[in-house]
Amino acid sequence: MAEYRSIITINPQIRSGKPTIRGMRISVYDILDMLANKMSFADIIEDFPELTEEDILAALSYAADKEHKVSICA
Repeated sequence: MAEYRSIITINPQIRSGKPTIRGMRISVYDILDMLANKMSFADIIEDFPELTEEDILAALSYAADKEHKVSICA
């Protein structure tokens, strides 16, 4: 998923401006942390039914894009 801009939002009033999913209090970092702790997409959605598989993929895409930009600058 290359287009995450409609899903990942940054608002200084929510989670101190961390990138979140659709303005909710669930951050990209939260999703990455859950995945790193071996939670499946289904597990995450079961715990947070307001999330969709597309939201999780958007978080991964956002993180990959940010990592790519950092490695280009290094």
